Amino acid sequence: MRRPDQQTTTRPTTDPAPGTGTGADAPADTAPDGAGEQGHRPGGTGPAAQGHPARDTGDLTTEAVLAPYLRGQAADFLRSLRLHHEHSAPADAGGHDAAAATRALRRAARRISGSLHTFRTALDPHWADQLRAELAWLSGVLAREHAYANRLTRLVEALHQLSGPALPAARGARAAGESAASDAQGRAALGVGAARAGALLERRLTLARTRSHSAALQALGSSRFHAVADAVALLASDVPLAPGTTGRAAEALLEPAERAEQRLLAAVAALPPADSEPYNEAQDAAWHQARLLLRLHRYAHEVVLGAAAPALASCGHALDLHRDAVEAAGAAAAAARTPRIAPATAYALGVLHADQRHEVEAARAVFRETWPYATALTAS
Repeated sequence: MRRPDQQTTTRPTTDPAPGTGTGADAPADTAPDGAGEQGHRPGGTGPAAQGHPARDTGDLTTEAVLAPYLRGQAADFLRSLRLHHEHSAPADAGGHDAAAATRALRRAARRISGSLHTFRTALDPHWADQLRAELAWLSGVLAREHAYANRLTRLVEALHQLSGPALPAARGARAAGESAASDAQGRAALGVGAARAGALLERRLTLARTRSHSAALQALGSSRFHAVADAVALLASDVPLAPGTTGRAAEALLEPAERAEQRLLAAVAALPPADSEPYNEAQDAAWHQARLLLRLHRYAHEVVLGAAAPALASCGHALDLHRDAVEAAGAAAAAARTPRIAPATAYALGVLHADQRHEVEAARAVFRETWPYATALTAS
């Protein structure tokens, strides 16, 4: 077992990472998950204890630990669903409350789905796989509207900063010896196309958001969703456990949690080094996978340790920002490919794309600085 600040000279063994269907990697899942896990259980994995009492390993059974956790998340799911229905009624003007209920609904769905993935061997596998896939579908549908809204806000604010009087356009321009006049010309050229670029992005992303909103409403009224809700309602009272796992602590809970951690450490160790080529968008997928595995690792520790802690919150937040910047850069690039746009508009979108790729690099740097298993980043 290692603590986050504990050195290690061995590189983790690579284990195939889970693909889609965890609920945790739903498209553009932007709702925050809260802090990371807390505590360190003797004989377990993960961050060091920070004042949270460790569980007795004798209590780590599926009946005593996993089943109550899943029932609790199922209850949160149903509670959030009820609030969503209440605040989405035509007579209710509480759009903010409906959005908060949707985020809570997705949060519970991700935790159920992630736990079904990690602790599949302790559960009825057919049931776990089926429910996990359906929760991934639901989380993905509900995430898109929120993601498009956040992406538009991010890009419009970035355009404003880039073309404003205090243009960092000159990010490095003066240090490179360029004249103030050249900086002013650059700002002027960008300003010409920034307004049109912003309008183009607003049209594209607002349309995407509207379609996603309609898709979410359609999904929430579908028979498929009602089947998912019924399955979660049953989970709130009955967890289908695998035969013979009720008394096996290590095999049922500790070993899957260990494997989740090892997959994460292997993925982080395989990330491109800090001095790798910038703007290399082919590297984005590896970082997205690390984000997914970090989330699964955190959920596993919520189950095993019974509490969350801030040990991995900062690096998790950095990976969320990385994902946001990658997707914003992609939206700017896609808008720049719009047929017959003015050169000034294309130029502004190109500058915006470069700015968001700088944000990608900044998020990677923050992750490296805050990652508690520091040597995993230098083991390769």
